[in-house]
Amino acid sequence: MRVPPPAKPARRFGVCVLALCCIAAAGLAGLRGFGHWVKTAPLPPLVSETSATVIDRNGRLLRAFTVADGRWRLPVRPGAVDPLYAAMLIAHEDRRFHRHHGVDPLALIRAAGQAVRHFRIVSGGSTLTMQVARLLTERPTRALSDKIAQIRLALALERRLSKEALLQVYFERAPFGGNLEGVRAASLSYFGKEPKRLTPAEAALLVALPQSPEIRRPDRFAGRARLARDRVLKRAAENGIISGDAAQAALSERVPNRRRPFPILAAHLAEDARLKPGGPSPTIAQLTLDHDLQLRLETLVAGRVGEAGARLSGAVVVADHKTGEILASVGSAGYADMQRGGFIDMTRAARSPGSTLKPFIYALAFDAGLAHPESLVEDRPTAFANYVPENFDRVFRGTVTIREALQLSLNVPAVAALDSVGPVRLMDTLRRSGARPVIPDLSPPGLAIGLGGVGISLRDLVSAYTVIARGGEMVRLRHTKGKTGKGAGMPVLGKRAAWHVADILKDAPAPQANRQGQLAFKTGTSYGYRDAWAVGFDGRHVIGVWMGRPDGTPVPGLSGITHAAPLLFSAFSRLKPVFDPLPPAPPGTLDIAHSDLPGPLKWLRHPALGALSFDDSPEIAFPPDGAEVEIDPFAGPAFRLALKVRNGAPPFTWLVNGQPIATGAADRQALWPGGQAGFHEIAVIDKNGRIAKSRIRMR
Repeated sequence: MRVPPPAKPARRFGVCVLALCCIAAAGLAGLRGFGHWVKTAPLPPLVSETSATVIDRNGRLLRAFTVADGRWRLPVRPGAVDPLYAAMLIAHEDRRFHRHHGVDPLALIRAAGQAVRHFRIVSGGSTLTMQVARLLTERPTRALSDKIAQIRLALALERRLSKEALLQVYFERAPFGGNLEGVRAASLSYFGKEPKRLTPAEAALLVALPQSPEIRRPDRFAGRARLARDRVLKRAAENGIISGDAAQAALSERVPNRRRPFPILAAHLAEDARLKPGGPSPTIAQLTLDHDLQLRLETLVAGRVGEAGARLSGAVVVADHKTGEILASVGSAGYADMQRGGFIDMTRAARSPGSTLKPFIYALAFDAGLAHPESLVEDRPTAFANYVPENFDRVFRGTVTIREALQLSLNVPAVAALDSVGPVRLMDTLRRSGARPVIPDLSPPGLAIGLGGVGISLRDLVSAYTVIARGGEMVRLRHTKGKTGKGAGMPVLGKRAAWHVADILKDAPAPQANRQGQLAFKTGTSYGYRDAWAVGFDGRHVIGVWMGRPDGTPVPGLSGITHAAPLLFSAFSRLKPVFDPLPPAPPGTLDIAHSDLPGPLKWLRHPALGALSFDDSPEIAFPPDGAEVEIDPFAGPAFRLALKVRNGAPPFTWLVNGQPIATGAADRQALWPGGQAGFHEIAVIDKNGRIAKSRIRMR
């Protein structure tokens, strides 16, 4: 057996002197002037910087940020720490904590006696108040002067702070290894949970770590951490804090051997709450989000986007349209996923909304008395001046009701309705709903905005749809708890018009494996397959979904109905098991069949659509007769000129300068691979032998 060498006389003497001096300092209470000595003790700042934290509507942590020096020092609210931990801490570190005034003379005498007897410091005799003094000054206590200064500060702290406040400082400042400070940071890092409810083994480990935080770090020295934890458990059992059986069970519990990452939920909104310009930067920012829903939706989006393809991202916004509170906001498929541009908040990025604005066009037409859901409208190739819209599938349905036109998302009827109500009025309606639409180059709004020729963010689109869901009234969306949106209740659309649109959208064809008629929703796909959208609402909530690439690169095959709509329905299922019913029709709503409509409402009439009986002979829509077409000099042999026909009956035969370039074409478009400079004659013949011609010049 190896016998340790005896302590050096100088070390033994120093230990004895230190212990005796501590006893002498503790006896100063009987000396004149002692009170003044304590009262005039310089106090360090009692409030230190703590990590900025962002919490959800129920106080659960969404995200935290380190303090300036890189340490995790999370604020601890009163009552947020398990009483078992506090009881174990006091029993192990300072049994007379609630009876002494900062210094425990009995503990100092015991420590001095042990030092004299064992020729080394066995226990320090420090109270929890003295430890708080050391944490506040961040000074060592090896020298005699430092120890006396610590005792003086401890006595001064006891005069100014309650026992509960002293414990609060300890809970926030105690070191737990590495850059962890405070019991909350340690509990989240080692156990992945708040310290509100701890097992006896977890509480004991947190008691043991601050005494030697680096050499007992569980993620580096799990064995040492376990030995220290077990000593705390045994003492807790001896003091009756836990039963012997509970202590035995806790001794068998595994010690964590790694640190867990701190939660990063709603990363984009949390960053916004922390760095909000021009306003206060509170230590704790509370959002209206729901922690569990946010976690479920972030997991859902990451999974769906991963299945859809590389570099694709997604975003989801969930709002309570009764209050305007945002319950979840997923800005990307992964905040740290650089390949997918995860750092970009796609809930705020302005993108082309595709067909998602069509419900507002028809609502304005209903409000203006121009149409009714059962009014008939023509879906056929039509030119609105130089604008010739086509349907997404390039198929025209002929005469349809407006209900069918909206459910099938037909383009020509929507443009005709927009031309009747005016693009400016649509833009004004969007702005009054709380959205901020953006038009490229600040040009005046044209008919193209009805089919996606405008920029709008997902959050603003959800804001606009809350107007329809609320029967025409706006409510400003908000994500900060305690703030109320301005303008709530302001009418934007008529109640009956909003109800008609919702009634139409609830019967829109749902994606596979989803029931139709429970959710009012609309999809959209932007030009070039860059953005896929779906927005839906029931009687209480509205959800918006976006999918695409943050850099705007086209994604072949991407569409609202195949990609965004399934994600929309899945998001609703994560929100709640049953849809809230949509409200009934408001009084005075004209809910009748087409045959019962008044004469002016039987048709949506528009000059570009022609009369009821019209000549449907083929007509070359592009290039029109007399047009001059520039040849792209860089395209070379790859240059193709798109030829388009409206009216007529397919299949079509196309001829250029008398030579056929396409025969039996079911589509209304053909590509001409030629195109030399000069004059050319283009002709198209439909199945009935009717012919249309166009003479153009290419240069």
